[in-house]
Amino acid sequence: MGIYEELQARGLIAQVTDESEIRELINNGGARFYIGFDPTADSLHVGHFMALCLMKRLQMAGNRPVVLIGGGTGYIGDPSGRTDMRSMLTPEIIQHNCDCFKKQMERFIEFGDDKAIMVNNADWLLDLNYIELLREVGAHFSVNNMLRAECYKQRMEKGLSFLEFNYMIMQAYDFWYLHNNYGCNMEFGGDDQWSNMLAGTELIRRKDGDDAYAMTITLLLNSEGKKMGKTARGAVWLDPAKTTPYEFYQYWRNVDDADVMKCIKMLTFIPLEEIEEMEKWDDSRINEKKTVLAYSLTALVHGEEEASKAKSTAEAIFSGAGDDENMPSTEIAGADVPDEGISLAELMVVCKLAESRGKAKKLIEQGGVTVNGEKISDMFTVISKDALKDSVVIRKGKKVFHKALIK
Repeated sequence: MGIYEELQARGLIAQVTDESEIRELINNGGARFYIGFDPTADSLHVGHFMALCLMKRLQMAGNRPVVLIGGGTGYIGDPSGRTDMRSMLTPEIIQHNCDCFKKQMERFIEFGDDKAIMVNNADWLLDLNYIELLREVGAHFSVNNMLRAECYKQRMEKGLSFLEFNYMIMQAYDFWYLHNNYGCNMEFGGDDQWSNMLAGTELIRRKDGDDAYAMTITLLLNSEGKKMGKTARGAVWLDPAKTTPYEFYQYWRNVDDADVMKCIKMLTFIPLEEIEEMEKWDDSRINEKKTVLAYSLTALVHGEEEASKAKSTAEAIFSGAGDDENMPSTEIAGADVPDEGISLAELMVVCKLAESRGKAKKLIEQGGVTVNGEKISDMFTVISKDALKDSVVIRKGKKVFHKALIK
């Protein structure tokens, strides 16, 4: 089985141009491909994780990745999948985010001579002459075709800025530039990027008469059709300062039963033969499958040591052993806690276990909160200062544990 067939078996391929040519290229290690990452935050998240895993798989099969950091397109913002316009970032924030991305990517992709390279489209987009761009690139785009693209259609009712309208042209220009300067012959991305990617292949064929290919990977959705990697508190980040290894582990440990095998196929590097055997396991072993998923992904993102810590902590907490050393925690300055203590509702807000005191009180009243193993139903419960000096463990629902203490 070649790498193309493996990607198919794992359910990763959504759409391709010129399938036979792409199959031959990547199965024989002939693809010099790129994936773009716009630096809209200071950390990569689970949505990027699939693309990084794809790059790693293809690199292991002998293909050469070009990691494109969107330091230039980050000035515009991709309208794909958006209902409103992104906040415009300053050049300083964009550069900071680019630097953060590079550090995280080095955990997945091997950079160096004859290996992967990283480039930043700010190096060529920011110096473009507007009139020259209109003549040399804009002439190859039909506005009618662009407006039929899904990434634009979904924004037409609420309003699409001319700034965002240019994003497709910028992404197409990236592919053309990388093709001519770095020998890129293929672009990969999420299937919400299909229209933008087709624009790039078409630009190369029209301007240079060369072949260029595009392949999109399937978006990772849960059984309800929502994007994976979202929680009540926001995105699941790859930066341990934003999502701790334990929280990362617990996110995957708690995915719906119906999504476990899909995630194992698409995200882990467990051989397909082993996955096929796991699919034969009895339903009573569903928690074992979830543990395999959570450990594999945490080890991939944070390393074996952190994955082992997260697994041990989770097992100890849920077995009642009480080892909370690696549990997510919030340290509070003693001066910030009144002598008479702090309400549990306020403490939950401080620990980001609830968005507001009102929502925390409702959760408490419904019986969804325990403190040090004791269910609390009084929404006016106060946690004493002395208790916080020793630390208290708050459990929200059945699966979210958090430690609060005075530092």
